[in-house]
Amino acid sequence: MLKKTRMILDMIKFEHTIFALPFALISALLAARSQPQGLPVRTLLWILVAMIGARSAAMAFNRLADAAFDAENPRTANRHLPAGLLSSAQVWLFFLVAVALFELAAWKLNRLCFLLSPVALALILGYSYTKRFTWLCHLFLGLAIGIAPVGAWLAVTGKIELVPALLGAVVMLWIGGFDIIYALQDYEYDLRSPLHSLPKKLGKANALLVSRLMHSVMIVLLILIGALYGLHALYFLGVAVVAALIGYEQSLVKPDDLRRVNLAFFTLNGWVSVSLFAFVLLDSLFRH
Repeated sequence: MLKKTRMILDMIKFEHTIFALPFALISALLAARSQPQGLPVRTLLWILVAMIGARSAAMAFNRLADAAFDAENPRTANRHLPAGLLSSAQVWLFFLVAVALFELAAWKLNRLCFLLSPVALALILGYSYTKRFTWLCHLFLGLAIGIAPVGAWLAVTGKIELVPALLGAVVMLWIGGFDIIYALQDYEYDLRSPLHSLPKKLGKANALLVSRLMHSVMIVLLILIGALYGLHALYFLGVAVVAALIGYEQSLVKPDDLRRVNLAFFTLNGWVSVSLFAFVLLDSLFRH
Protein backbone atom coordinates (compact mmCIF):
# COMPACT_ATOMS: atom_id res chain seq x y z
CA MET A 1 0.00 0.00 0.00
CA LEU A 2 2.82 2.40 0.90
CA LYS A 3 4.62 1.62 -2.37
CA LYS A 4 1.45 2.20 -4.42
CA THR A 5 0.77 5.46 -2.58
CA ARG A 6 4.29 6.65 -3.39
CA MET A 7 3.72 5.75 -7.03
CA ILE A 8 0.44 7.68 -7.13
CA LEU A 9 2.04 10.75 -5.55
CA ASP A 10 4.83 10.50 -8.12
CA MET A 11 2.26 10.09 -10.92
CA ILE A 12 0.46 13.32 -9.97
CA LYS A 13 3.75 15.14 -9.26
CA PHE A 14 2.54 15.99 -5.78
CA GLU A 15 5.49 18.29 -5.14
CA HIS A 16 4.24 20.60 -7.91
CA THR A 17 1.32 21.62 -5.72
CA ILE A 18 3.71 24.43 -4.79
CA PHE A 19 3.03 26.13 -8.15
CA ALA A 20 -0.45 27.48 -7.37
CA LEU A 21 -0.49 27.15 -3.58
CA PRO A 22 1.51 30.34 -2.88
CA PHE A 23 -0.97 32.40 -4.93
CA ALA A 24 -3.82 31.03 -2.82
CA LEU A 25 -1.86 31.99 0.31
CA ILE A 26 -1.14 35.46 -1.13
CA SER A 27 -4.87 35.92 -1.68
CA ALA A 28 -5.64 34.73 1.85
CA LEU A 29 -3.06 37.14 3.36
CA LEU A 30 -4.43 40.12 1.41
CA ALA A 31 -8.02 39.19 2.25
CA ALA A 32 -7.18 38.93 5.95
CA ARG A 33 -6.13 42.59 6.07
CA SER A 34 -9.78 43.65 5.95
CA GLN A 35 -10.92 41.13 8.57
CA PRO A 36 -11.03 41.94 12.30
CA GLN A 37 -9.92 38.38 13.13
CA GLY A 38 -7.11 38.41 10.55
CA LEU A 39 -6.32 34.97 9.14
CA PRO A 40 -7.31 32.24 11.63
CA VAL A 41 -5.04 29.20 11.69
CA ARG A 42 -8.07 26.97 11.19
CA THR A 43 -8.98 28.76 7.95
CA LEU A 44 -5.40 28.60 6.72
CA LEU A 45 -5.21 24.84 7.36
CA TRP A 46 -8.47 24.12 5.52
CA ILE A 47 -7.31 26.23 2.57
CA LEU A 48 -4.20 24.05 2.40
CA VAL A 49 -6.32 20.87 2.55
CA ALA A 50 -8.63 22.19 -0.17
CA MET A 51 -5.69 23.02 -2.45
CA ILE A 52 -4.07 19.61 -1.96
CA GLY A 53 -7.36 17.78 -2.51
CA ALA A 54 -8.32 19.78 -5.60
CA ARG A 55 -4.96 19.49 -7.34
CA SER A 56 -4.58 15.79 -6.50
CA ALA A 57 -8.05 15.06 -7.88
CA ALA A 58 -7.36 17.09 -11.05
CA MET A 59 -4.03 15.38 -11.75
CA ALA A 60 -5.36 11.87 -11.11
CA PHE A 61 -8.36 12.52 -13.36
CA ASN A 62 -6.08 13.91 -16.08
CA ARG A 63 -3.94 10.77 -16.03
CA LEU A 64 -7.07 8.60 -16.30
CA ALA A 65 -8.57 10.69 -19.11
CA ASP A 66 -5.33 10.82 -21.10
CA ALA A 67 -4.11 7.25 -20.54
CA ALA A 68 -4.70 6.17 -24.16
CA PHE A 69 -2.97 9.25 -25.59
CA ASP A 70 -0.10 8.91 -23.10
CA ALA A 71 0.46 5.34 -24.29
CA GLU A 72 0.82 6.56 -27.91
CA ASN A 73 3.10 9.51 -27.15
CA PRO A 74 6.80 8.51 -26.82
CA ARG A 75 7.37 11.22 -24.19
CA THR A 76 4.62 9.94 -21.89
CA ALA A 77 4.49 6.21 -22.67
CA ASN A 78 6.39 5.37 -19.48
CA ARG A 79 3.89 7.08 -17.17
CA HIS A 80 2.42 4.88 -14.47
CA LEU A 81 -0.90 3.97 -16.13
CA PRO A 82 0.40 3.26 -19.68
CA ALA A 83 3.35 1.36 -18.23
CA GLY A 84 1.06 -0.80 -16.06
CA LEU A 85 2.66 0.28 -12.79
CA LEU A 86 -0.76 1.34 -11.47
CA SER A 87 -4.23 0.12 -12.33
CA SER A 88 -7.14 2.36 -13.29
CA ALA A 89 -9.03 1.14 -10.21
CA GLN A 90 -6.22 2.28 -7.91
CA VAL A 91 -6.11 5.74 -9.49
CA TRP A 92 -9.92 6.04 -9.43
CA LEU A 93 -9.88 5.24 -5.70
CA PHE A 94 -7.24 7.90 -5.07
CA PHE A 95 -9.27 10.36 -7.16
CA LEU A 96 -12.42 9.78 -5.09
CA VAL A 97 -10.50 10.22 -1.84
CA ALA A 98 -9.00 13.48 -3.13
CA VAL A 99 -12.45 14.79 -4.16
CA ALA A 100 -13.85 13.88 -0.74
CA LEU A 101 -10.95 15.72 0.92
CA PHE A 102 -11.62 18.81 -1.19
CA GLU A 103 -15.36 18.75 -0.43
CA LEU A 104 -14.69 18.32 3.29
CA ALA A 105 -12.36 21.32 3.27
CA ALA A 106 -14.89 23.44 1.35
CA TRP A 107 -17.61 22.50 3.85
CA LYS A 108 -15.36 23.36 6.79
CA LEU A 109 -14.44 26.76 5.32
CA ASN A 110 -17.88 28.29 4.80
CA ARG A 111 -21.25 27.71 3.15
CA LEU A 112 -20.44 29.68 -0.02
CA CYS A 113 -17.22 27.73 -0.58
CA PHE A 114 -19.14 24.48 -0.24
CA LEU A 115 -21.93 25.59 -2.59
CA LEU A 116 -19.41 26.66 -5.24
CA SER A 117 -17.21 23.58 -4.87
CA PRO A 118 -18.96 21.66 -7.71
CA VAL A 119 -18.20 24.58 -10.05
CA ALA A 120 -14.54 24.41 -9.04
CA LEU A 121 -14.47 20.66 -9.64
CA ALA A 122 -16.11 21.06 -13.05
CA LEU A 123 -13.39 23.52 -14.08
CA ILE A 124 -10.38 21.60 -12.81
CA LEU A 125 -11.61 18.26 -14.14
CA GLY A 126 -13.00 19.64 -17.40
CA TYR A 127 -9.56 20.82 -18.51
CA SER A 128 -8.56 17.25 -19.34
CA TYR A 129 -11.03 17.20 -22.24
CA THR A 130 -10.46 20.68 -23.70
CA LYS A 131 -7.43 19.67 -25.76
CA ARG A 132 -9.71 17.31 -27.66
CA PHE A 133 -11.57 20.21 -29.26
CA THR A 134 -9.74 23.55 -28.82
CA TRP A 135 -6.25 25.02 -28.98
CA LEU A 136 -7.34 27.34 -26.13
CA CYS A 137 -6.78 24.43 -23.74
CA HIS A 138 -3.74 26.21 -22.27
CA LEU A 139 -5.87 29.14 -21.15
CA PHE A 140 -8.47 26.77 -19.76
CA LEU A 141 -5.79 25.08 -17.65
CA GLY A 142 -4.74 28.51 -16.41
CA LEU A 143 -8.35 29.34 -15.59
CA ALA A 144 -8.81 26.07 -13.70
CA ILE A 145 -5.76 26.76 -11.55
CA GLY A 146 -6.54 30.48 -11.38
CA ILE A 147 -9.64 29.86 -9.27
CA ALA A 148 -7.32 29.03 -6.35
CA PRO A 149 -6.79 32.66 -5.20
CA VAL A 150 -10.51 33.38 -5.71
CA GLY A 151 -11.39 30.39 -3.54
CA ALA A 152 -8.90 31.42 -0.85
CA TRP A 153 -10.36 34.93 -0.75
CA LEU A 154 -13.86 33.46 -0.42
CA ALA A 155 -12.65 31.26 2.42
CA VAL A 156 -11.45 34.29 4.38
CA THR A 157 -14.07 36.94 3.54
CA GLY A 158 -17.07 35.02 2.19
CA LYS A 159 -17.33 37.34 -0.83
CA ILE A 160 -15.80 37.89 -4.27
CA GLU A 161 -13.97 41.14 -4.98
CA LEU A 162 -11.77 42.65 -7.70
CA VAL A 163 -8.33 41.82 -6.27
CA PRO A 164 -8.80 38.01 -6.13
CA ALA A 165 -10.26 38.11 -9.65
CA LEU A 166 -7.12 39.90 -10.84
CA LEU A 167 -4.94 37.39 -8.97
CA GLY A 168 -6.87 34.64 -10.73
CA ALA A 169 -6.12 36.31 -14.07
CA VAL A 170 -2.43 36.48 -13.12
CA VAL A 171 -2.37 32.74 -12.43
CA MET A 172 -4.31 32.01 -15.63
CA LEU A 173 -1.79 33.91 -17.77
CA TRP A 174 1.21 32.52 -15.87
CA ILE A 175 0.17 28.86 -16.05
CA GLY A 176 -1.31 29.17 -19.54
CA GLY A 177 1.88 30.75 -20.86
CA PHE A 178 4.06 28.01 -19.47
CA ASP A 179 1.69 25.27 -20.58
CA ILE A 180 2.24 26.54 -24.12
CA ILE A 181 5.99 26.11 -23.59
CA TYR A 182 5.46 22.64 -22.13
CA ALA A 183 3.30 21.69 -25.13
CA LEU A 184 6.21 22.40 -27.49
CA GLN A 185 7.65 19.03 -26.44
CA ASP A 186 4.64 17.24 -27.95
CA TYR A 187 4.52 19.24 -31.18
CA GLU A 188 5.34 16.32 -33.49
CA TYR A 189 2.92 13.99 -31.71
CA ASP A 190 0.14 16.58 -31.74
CA LEU A 191 0.52 17.02 -35.50
CA ARG A 192 -0.46 13.39 -36.09
CA SER A 193 -2.98 13.11 -33.26
CA PRO A 194 -6.52 14.54 -32.88
CA LEU A 195 -5.38 16.67 -29.93
CA HIS A 196 -5.20 20.47 -30.14
CA SER A 197 -2.55 22.91 -28.92
CA LEU A 198 -1.37 26.43 -29.68
CA PRO A 199 1.98 25.22 -31.11
CA LYS A 200 0.04 22.93 -33.47
CA LYS A 201 -2.24 25.83 -34.46
CA LEU A 202 0.35 28.60 -34.89
CA GLY A 203 3.71 26.84 -35.05
CA LYS A 204 6.44 26.80 -32.41
CA ALA A 205 7.82 30.31 -32.87
CA ASN A 206 4.44 32.06 -32.89
CA ALA A 207 3.25 30.03 -29.91
CA LEU A 208 6.32 31.19 -27.96
CA LEU A 209 5.50 34.80 -28.85
CA VAL A 210 1.98 34.34 -27.46
CA SER A 211 3.44 32.81 -24.29
CA ARG A 212 5.73 35.80 -23.81
CA LEU A 213 2.87 38.23 -24.38
CA MET A 214 0.77 36.43 -21.76
CA HIS A 215 3.59 36.64 -19.23
CA SER A 216 4.09 40.34 -19.98
CA VAL A 217 0.41 41.04 -19.28
CA MET A 218 0.74 38.98 -16.09
CA ILE A 219 3.42 41.35 -14.78
CA VAL A 220 1.28 44.38 -15.66
CA LEU A 221 -1.63 42.88 -13.69
CA LEU A 222 0.61 42.28 -10.68
CA ILE A 223 1.59 45.95 -10.72
CA LEU A 224 -2.09 46.92 -11.04
CA ILE A 225 -2.99 44.78 -8.02
CA GLY A 226 -0.33 46.51 -5.95
CA ALA A 227 -1.61 49.93 -6.98
CA LEU A 228 -5.28 49.11 -6.39
CA TYR A 229 -4.70 47.51 -2.99
CA GLY A 230 -2.18 50.08 -1.78
CA LEU A 231 0.66 47.63 -1.34
CA HIS A 232 4.09 48.90 -0.37
CA ALA A 233 7.63 48.72 -1.73
CA LEU A 234 8.29 45.14 -0.61
CA TYR A 235 5.46 43.86 -2.81
CA PHE A 236 6.73 45.74 -5.86
CA LEU A 237 10.24 44.43 -5.19
CA GLY A 238 8.70 40.94 -5.27
CA VAL A 239 7.05 41.75 -8.61
CA ALA A 240 10.45 42.84 -9.95
CA VAL A 241 11.96 39.50 -8.85
CA VAL A 242 9.09 37.62 -10.51
CA ALA A 243 9.60 39.62 -13.74
CA ALA A 244 13.30 38.74 -13.73
CA LEU A 245 12.58 35.05 -13.16
CA ILE A 246 9.95 34.99 -15.91
CA GLY A 247 12.32 36.73 -18.32
CA TYR A 248 15.11 34.26 -17.54
CA GLU A 249 12.78 31.27 -17.92
CA GLN A 250 11.57 32.51 -21.28
CA SER A 251 15.17 32.95 -22.44
CA LEU A 252 15.88 29.27 -21.76
CA VAL A 253 13.49 28.05 -24.45
CA LYS A 254 13.86 28.46 -28.22
CA PRO A 255 11.60 27.05 -30.95
CA ASP A 256 14.41 24.72 -32.08
CA ASP A 257 15.97 24.10 -28.65
CA LEU A 258 13.80 22.55 -25.95
CA ARG A 259 16.57 20.96 -23.88
CA ARG A 260 15.94 23.25 -20.90
CA VAL A 261 12.14 23.11 -20.82
CA ASN A 262 12.14 21.06 -17.61
CA LEU A 263 14.47 23.55 -15.91
CA ALA A 264 12.14 26.40 -16.90
CA PHE A 265 8.88 24.64 -16.16
CA PHE A 266 9.60 22.58 -13.06
CA THR A 267 12.47 24.29 -11.27
CA LEU A 268 12.44 28.03 -11.88
CA ASN A 269 8.67 28.19 -12.28
CA GLY A 270 8.20 27.10 -8.68
CA TRP A 271 10.35 30.02 -7.55
CA VAL A 272 8.01 32.52 -9.23
CA SER A 273 5.08 31.91 -6.91
CA VAL A 274 7.21 31.19 -3.83
CA SER A 275 9.20 34.43 -4.28
CA LEU A 276 6.10 36.59 -4.64
CA PHE A 277 4.51 34.95 -1.61
CA ALA A 278 7.64 35.58 0.45
CA PHE A 279 7.56 39.30 -0.35
CA VAL A 280 3.81 39.59 0.33
CA LEU A 281 4.34 37.81 3.66
CA LEU A 282 7.17 40.18 4.56
CA ASP A 283 5.00 43.14 3.61
CA SER A 284 2.20 41.80 5.85
CA LEU A 285 4.58 41.24 8.75
CA PHE A 286 5.98 44.76 8.49
CA ARG A 287 2.46 46.21 8.35
CA HIS A 288 1.54 44.25 11.45
